[in-house]
Amino acid sequence: MADRVPNVGVVAYGLYIPEYFITAEEIAARTGGNWTAQAIREKLGFDRKPIPGPDDGTQEMGVRAGLDCLQRFDYDPRKIDVILCIGEEWKEYPLTSSGIYIQHKIGATNAWAIDVQQRCCSQVTAMKMAKDMLLADEEIRSVMVVGGYRNGDFVDYANPRMSMMYNLGAGGCAMILERNANRNVLLGSHVISDGTLARDAGCRIGGINEPITAKNLQEAYRSLDLMDPQHMKDRLNEVSLPNWFVCIDKALAKSGMTRKDLGYLAVLHFKYSMHRAFLEELGLKEEQTTYLRDFGHLGQVDQVLSLHLGLKAGKIQDGTVVAMTAAGIGYAWASNVIKWGPL
Repeated sequence: MADRVPNVGVVAYGLYIPEYFITAEEIAARTGGNWTAQAIREKLGFDRKPIPGPDDGTQEMGVRAGLDCLQRFDYDPRKIDVILCIGEEWKEYPLTSSGIYIQHKIGATNAWAIDVQQRCCSQVTAMKMAKDMLLADEEIRSVMVVGGYRNGDFVDYANPRMSMMYNLGAGGCAMILERNANRNVLLGSHVISDGTLARDAGCRIGGINEPITAKNLQEAYRSLDLMDPQHMKDRLNEVSLPNWFVCIDKALAKSGMTRKDLGYLAVLHFKYSMHRAFLEELGLKEEQTTYLRDFGHLGQVDQVLSLHLGLKAGKIQDGTVVAMTAAGIGYAWASNVIKWGPL
């Protein structure tokens, strides 16, 4: 018999944060004097960030986050029907499937898995994909969204163009959504992408167009860069903030809500002045979000980390309307709305 009340809710989540951190002072030293520790703290908005240890591969961090999710909520991995892996392309072995690897390592023997990718928007967008799958296919009752992130490996701190990415850290996250969970219901979502920015930023070396060679080896591993910085700056100044708020407003509208209903913002880490402008535009107070000053930017992990910290601090309670909001290089913007607590 089909379920009477179709809804999709968050029933479990997990995290993995490496034990190793790099401080603002250490990063300032690596910039060769271009940045001070004080400027990193005050302008870029972070005091430290996690960096991967020797065993913290992208896929392994996804496994650890998945296991944390299962253990934290005592969830049987055999109940999972689908794994949407949001782990990054920079991983232990190129052309291996991260989702299928994670499926095996966490014991999700009844699932099938696929890798999906939208840079730092991947978590929010994959949650929409999970909901759509759960509502469209009666054979799917449980979806795990899971993955790891360590793109900070490619940041060249001596490159002043890359200051916007000095905050890139490492970590993993996992989330399980179920059909008719009747709690923590995922409501509306909205996603925008802009292909004019598709190649404005990325790793110039290491692909088909410019393979790694003996001559460019050292440069290759710090080649994350703005390949068209002026276009990226001009275009983002034109569309980025409006697109963010369009995503939030449309996700709220699809949920039958407005900004006045919003109780908590789970947003990625960005410079503090932008964070303040974001809250002011949405009419939110500092206690209605969590600024990830002690973590920096963990890519698509940020929203789950913010959700966890918000719950831990009591900022999110039964009845709180949560908006997860993200942006990813490429460029993409996404937001969703979750009504926390019982339906």
